[in-house]
Amino acid sequence: MKTLFKLRILQSLWTPPSPSRLFHKDNGRLVAHIVSHYESINRCEQELPEHFNFASDVLDKWSQLEKAGKRPAIAAFWWINDKGDEVKWSFEELGFLSRKAANVLSDPCGLQREDRVIVILPRIPEWWILNVACIRTGIVFIPGTSQLTAKDIFYRLQASKAKCIITNDTLAPAVDSVMPDCQFLKTKLIVSEGSRDGWLNFQELLKVAPADHNCIKTKSRDPMLIYFTSGSTGPPKMVEHSHSSYGIGFTVSGRYWLNLIPSDIFWNTSDTGWVKSAWSSFFSPWSSGSCVFIHNMPQFDPTTVANTLSRYPITTFCTAPTAYCMLVQHGVTSYKFMSLRHCVTGGEPLNPEVMEQWKTQTGLDIYEGYGQTETVTICANVKGMKIKPGSMGKASPPYDVQVVGDQGDILPRGEEGNIAIRIKPTRPFCLFSQYLDNPEKTASTEHGNFYITGDRGIMDEEGYFWFVGRSDDIINSSGYRIGPFEVESALIQHPAVAESAVASSPDPIRGEVVKAFVVLAPDFLSHDPEKLALELQEHVKKVTAPYKYPRKVEFVQELPKTVAGKIQRKVLRNKEWGRA
Repeated sequence: MKTLFKLRILQSLWTPPSPSRLFHKDNGRLVAHIVSHYESINRCEQELPEHFNFASDVLDKWSQLEKAGKRPAIAAFWWINDKGDEVKWSFEELGFLSRKAANVLSDPCGLQREDRVIVILPRIPEWWILNVACIRTGIVFIPGTSQLTAKDIFYRLQASKAKCIITNDTLAPAVDSVMPDCQFLKTKLIVSEGSRDGWLNFQELLKVAPADHNCIKTKSRDPMLIYFTSGSTGPPKMVEHSHSSYGIGFTVSGRYWLNLIPSDIFWNTSDTGWVKSAWSSFFSPWSSGSCVFIHNMPQFDPTTVANTLSRYPITTFCTAPTAYCMLVQHGVTSYKFMSLRHCVTGGEPLNPEVMEQWKTQTGLDIYEGYGQTETVTICANVKGMKIKPGSMGKASPPYDVQVVGDQGDILPRGEEGNIAIRIKPTRPFCLFSQYLDNPEKTASTEHGNFYITGDRGIMDEEGYFWFVGRSDDIINSSGYRIGPFEVESALIQHPAVAESAVASSPDPIRGEVVKAFVVLAPDFLSHDPEKLALELQEHVKKVTAPYKYPRKVEFVQELPKTVAGKIQRKVLRNKEWGRA
């Protein structure tokens, strides 16, 4: 009978290591053993089971261990907000609530296996219940950020052919405004204390739903998640992940990069609409049997974050490099983080100076990791490994990561090229399945034996990877991936804009920000440029998600173009970064 993995070394990842590891993290022999174990995984053959379901094969197993007294007596989920509200669930309680939610999706909502549901909710407990419920029912979960506009929501509903949307009072009006044109949408489910015409109420249905539910027996390769990700051209693409790619793929990340064990309490600050929330607020910690801690903050505030780390027994912390920068600028030397022992980051490059200041102020290192919506962790710095400030660390198992040329040829150490993952002769199970309904885009990411990430970097002689930049035009501002096409499409809707191009521009806090180069229409040439820039910024905030608006605007007479008439964003980007 086929086991979860043919390789026993990965099977051992599901068995919690001795808690004594916490108190001997500087022991040379133990450190060497952990790093050796981590690096040896890449040399092992992988074999997936035919069937896998994260809810029944992981969460329910932790529930059983919990009831048997073989897991520490801490919560599986711990949620707070700024009003003093608090929610704590054990794995058993999470199972109970998610089974009831699964029955809500199946019966009143009428959803079936592999139907798609878009979920746009802030950091509230219902997001986690619904996520698990979708896994139990085999329904495909499609997260979205609460900053989406009606236009954004309409595009996602039409592109995904989602049969159901779940949101709150804030975005329900936007959904209703586009509902008449959404031929695929059948059910609207609202998470609200009150009722709304045309919507089913989740809280009311959850109260009366039966608690018995038989988990669907999903195949490892069946679709589980779809994330919309920005591209340099065209609208956002749909990245499809299977039950195994994230459900099993983050086991290594949880155990090694995040250094988690069942007694840990892990706080990741990511918004529920971003893939990092799936990484570090769901799959990685719960694969390790750890507690997911959530503070529902309206926005990132360094004082609130520092106070939370002081008042609660958080052992592991993850936030974006920009947030660490804000924290060290705020100053955290006067705070006592009594339980904190491990800090990680990802989503954008970490400034070595910020890492050094955090170490000075807290005594803790920051372990940087690197990955994409299409992948699990590609590279990481793990505890016991020498940290090279500015490096993304070494390849994370089970990926074989290389730096390759444009034809897929492996380049010598120290030479800049495309960061790539080997997919032949065997494609890693923890890689996305496809760009849904876009075979051309899927095929374009494969060169020779490799999946090309679209990022450029260097591998040094010791196997550490160093990020150089994006090979496309994606702008990564404070961890938000922003496609220039989306911003340009918003700008062109304003009568003052004859033509525009968007590129990244350096920023001391956010790393880079959106800058718009605008050619004005003749009727607006005499307008006050400062007032007009502010007007365009406000316009973009209304037309698309506010985080995409151009923080810098420059009016130009013409845009650089190729002979074929294509705008050369790279010229604008190089011009901006040449000034830095």
